[in-house]
Amino acid sequence: MLTKRIIPCLDIKEGRTVKGVNFVELRDAGDPVELAKIYSDEGADELVFLDITATVDKRKTLAELVTKVAKAINIPFTVGGGISTVEDVKVLLNAGADKISINSSAVKNPQIINEMAAEFGSQCIVVAIDTRNVDGIDFVHTHGGRRATLLKTQEWAQEVCERGAGEILLTSMDHDGTKAGFSNELLAEISSALSIPVIASGGAGTMAHFKDVFTFGKADAALAASIFHFKEIGIPELKRYLADSEISIRN
Repeated sequence: MLTKRIIPCLDIKEGRTVKGVNFVELRDAGDPVELAKIYSDEGADELVFLDITATVDKRKTLAELVTKVAKAINIPFTVGGGISTVEDVKVLLNAGADKISINSSAVKNPQIINEMAAEFGSQCIVVAIDTRNVDGIDFVHTHGGRRATLLKTQEWAQEVCERGAGEILLTSMDHDGTKAGFSNELLAEISSALSIPVIASGGAGTMAHFKDVFTFGKADAALAASIFHFKEIGIPELKRYLADSEISIRN
């Protein structure tokens, strides 16, 4: 059985961490490199950086940040936000990212998944899917979950898998920020149907939620932001709890 992964997520804006961070030992709460190092030292399995900046010179700033992060940590990390071309991916992987994440650009041009997978290998390509339940049906949303599409979530997940994505990062917009637990039913359905790992996102609030998402939700990894940033749950404590709950976890 593959070990389950715990993945803190950092939102980046103009090279800084946003969404408030509450680490006493941080000299600068906005420095993603410093935060990445703390998470790495604490035993996070991977990190995800999502750039929410929408400026023209974004790519250069992001590439510089990626280089700094790669020097500071020794765990894999994924970078996402505004990536839409093979050239974008090349720049970030060359800068030191292990994987990249695409979302809206894949919905707009699904063929880009095939192209990126062919160029860099599926293991580098994560497709992020933001999903919302509308009248009992799960639909893909884009632009940070604000724009509805007519794509059904399960069908889109199947398609991105067939097109060569190496992993899916599934965020339930209905659960995101609620701290009431992950969308386990949908996650289990998608995870069971696909041959690639599914990272669960949206809804983490307690340690039990992580146990549930790995058992009922059949997720391969679980991602969270504020509960880690605000020290509501520490990664070492979470991993001990999961190990005691007989979840296969990397110590």
